[in-house]
Amino acid sequence: MQTIALLTISNVFMTIAWYGHLKFKEAPLFTVILASWGIAFIEYCFQVPANRIGHAQFSAAQLKTIQEVITLVVFSIFSVVYLKEALKWNYVVGFALIVVAVFIIFQEW
Repeated sequence: MQTIALLTISNVFMTIAWYGHLKFKEAPLFTVILASWGIAFIEYCFQVPANRIGHAQFSAAQLKTIQEVITLVVFSIFSVVYLKEALKWNYVVGFALIVVAVFIIFQEW
């Protein structure tokens, strides 16, 4: 559970770093890049320990899969709440297909 919590916190910072600036299009690009790097540093402070801790329980592929699902959930919430963008049905279907991929990846074949 610690890995999931750290990955979630990491993804909140990552999403803000990558997409938060979209509401500030008047800000100079160089300033936005520097601000995003600063936020990404905080993201790494959670991501790296999450992967170190998680690798004791999960494979690297499983960790990446967990991270991607968390990213989609965090991004979906962020885009609806912060960017005020609609979560369209085809996005939901695409995300559901990724959940199917998670099932396949976590199965012992």
